[in-house]
Amino acid sequence: MFGRRQAAAALAAPKAPAPRPEPTQPIHQETVTRPRVEVAKIVAAPEAPAKSEDYFRTKSMIFGALIEAIDLAQLARLDAESAREEIRDIVSEIIGLKNIVLSINEQEELLDDIGNDVLGYGPLEPLLMRDDIADIMVNGANRAFIEVGGKIQLTGVRFRDNQQLMNICQRIVSQVGRRVDESSPICDARLPDGSRVNIIAPPLALDGPILTIRKFRKDKLTLDQLVGFGAISPEGARILQIIGRVRCNVVISGGTGSGKTTLLNCLTAYIDHDERVITCEDAAELQLQQAHVVRLETRPPNMEGSGQVTMRDLVKNCLRMRPERIIVGEVRGAEAFDLLQAMNTGHDGSMGTLHANSPREALSRLESMITMGGFTLPSRTLREMICGSIDVIIQASRLRDGSRRITHITEVLGMEGDVIITQDLFLYDILGEDANGKLVGRHRSTGIGRPKFWERARYYGEEQALAAALDAAAGSAGLDS
Repeated sequence: MFGRRQAAAALAAPKAPAPRPEPTQPIHQETVTRPRVEVAKIVAAPEAPAKSEDYFRTKSMIFGALIEAIDLAQLARLDAESAREEIRDIVSEIIGLKNIVLSINEQEELLDDIGNDVLGYGPLEPLLMRDDIADIMVNGANRAFIEVGGKIQLTGVRFRDNQQLMNICQRIVSQVGRRVDESSPICDARLPDGSRVNIIAPPLALDGPILTIRKFRKDKLTLDQLVGFGAISPEGARILQIIGRVRCNVVISGGTGSGKTTLLNCLTAYIDHDERVITCEDAAELQLQQAHVVRLETRPPNMEGSGQVTMRDLVKNCLRMRPERIIVGEVRGAEAFDLLQAMNTGHDGSMGTLHANSPREALSRLESMITMGGFTLPSRTLREMICGSIDVIIQASRLRDGSRRITHITEVLGMEGDVIITQDLFLYDILGEDANGKLVGRHRSTGIGRPKFWERARYYGEEQALAAALDAAAGSAGLDS
């Protein structure tokens, strides 16, 4: 499709207007409108050697020649891998024709960078490829941060200007049918791998577009891996497996970046494959492995301000779809009432996450969200509904050293007067700090021998496994003490 003589002819020809070639002709042409994503001035992350200004000037010149030599409309008809290979071939031809002297490493970097600019997310591509990064935070064109190991680091990645960053943001959101511009400057979206994206654009963001990406690992975490990381003890992980299997209604609470969604994904691995599961999310990021999963996603209003579909609309509609479990990615508003109603009416094993700093605060947050949704029920009625709906609250926390721990596994027992009574099954105690600044702690059982969901475990044939896990936890706690 691309040849050396065609590239040479395209570059040597005078810059006169030429008719657009038919699809059967080569992709080269003499004049093509500049694409939306322009060349970026990329500076590698701190661990890579910095690139010189000569490199950026060379790349900009080659990029301009590339755009004049190809027909983007025909390039778009190719699959991503073929298009990238064709771009590499053309750039190699341009380097030879213009007698540009580059080392092998520089040429490979150049080929990759230009391919990313045309087909991918430009300077973000190297960061998206790394599996050790949890978050990417771009604060305007010249400052990009990453979170590695629970700590935020400044990278050397930068964009040509804010317009190029805005073009990349628009490319991301357009893939999921959303938009971000001055009239709609806030947008939640997702990448093809499920990574969560938030964008806030000018005029709300004063220093240029702000792009935040919560990356997902390519290999999905399991409870066994969480045990290996120290997030939970082996006995606690066994209890969580049983909680997921016996269809307890679960709320996972925690702060931002504490690992709530990761833990929810881990728990859903223990849902039977013959159950019908429906997920409701603002931006679809849950990665369930069951065969019968229905994924629903909210929709923002259109340019006329109509057509919005809220989380509450989705949860209410779930009840008409014959679900066995309803999983809400994040409970943050009036949908809390509908989720509790679903938990109360035969949809055992439903799950959701919310932002709270403790199990007790999670219960208060649920009550507050229902009240703010316009429901005028008495407080006692709301608390009775919460007690009748939720079986277990799992608290996830990100500690000050960046590590993530499951700090509470707490049961909701019932009401005593106007107060909701809870009991902790597992707790995480911080014991100190090591020489490297890492917190040292341990998970311990509180010694509860028969939790409230014991009868539910008996119903599903898991009481012996539950008893063994509780005995092992009590034994390890006795050894620790």
